Amino acid sequence: MANFRSNLKYFPIWILTLLPLRVLYMFSDIFYLFIYYVIRYRRKVVFNNLRKSFPEKSEQELVRTAKKFYRHFCDSFIEGIYAYNISEKEIEKRFVYKNPELLNELYAKGKSVILIAGHYGNWEWPIGLMLWSNYILMGIYRPLSSRYFDKLFIKIRSKFGGVPVTIKQTLRVLMQYAAEKKLTVTYFLSDQRPGMESIHYWTTFLNQETPIITGVEKVARKLKQAVVFFEVQNVKRGYYETEFTLLSEDASLTKEFEITELHTRKLEKIIINKPEYWLWSHKRWKFRKEDYQ
Repeated sequence: MANFRSNLKYFPIWILTLLPLRVLYMFSDIFYLFIYYVIRYRRKVVFNNLRKSFPEKSEQELVRTAKKFYRHFCDSFIEGIYAYNISEKEIEKRFVYKNPELLNELYAKGKSVILIAGHYGNWEWPIGLMLWSNYILMGIYRPLSSRYFDKLFIKIRSKFGGVPVTIKQTLRVLMQYAAEKKLTVTYFLSDQRPGMESIHYWTTFLNQETPIITGVEKVARKLKQAVVFFEVQNVKRGYYETEFTLLSEDASLTKEFEITELHTRKLEKIIINKPEYWLWSHKRWKFRKEDYQ
């Protein structure tokens, strides 16, 4: 009965996601017009971030990039919700892994993996990773302020057998799985702004002094896990290709902040190439380095 009531709470989402994605994209087009032209959602933040990241670009270029970003931003929300009802067959068709053999080889060696990505392209559909990998997928997340959407995305992220884990529980849970000799692939989004008390490392990222989350590296080094960068690229609307890049087979053998620099540089290169697919509405540069000196 409790499960029925839980599902009933998301009945409107379930009904909505029965529609084909091409139809839902029509809603996305309307949302774009509304949030960009009417409510102007975080436009000041977006343009400020773009101007500082790309000082060489003209205002016209920045406007084009911003509009593309807002269109993709709306698509990302629709795609995230659509995952509630997406089938195995459809997610395998829409979210393609170019070189899954890299993870398969690490699994054969008995290595658990830290998978590092950014808020770029589509960061919700990796829930399908469990469909072709023998790893247990651990999805690290920060709880949302809205309990409704927080529980919704927990349901989505566990859809194909993944295990959502809050960021505060990460080390404890991974140590437990390691003690039980269970191999995990742990999916981190590494480009969030660290809390003020958690800033331990600064680097230049997109032309700005930027604090970088180092917890990912600390966990990987402590547990001697492999670290893999996860790149997601848009092929066309609703279709993505991904690629794995090995950063270290054993993070404990790397120098301090080496992993952090490697994944930051990888993400930066991808953003510079196609900036419209990154989450520019995030207040990434809220903290200034001079305030910590």
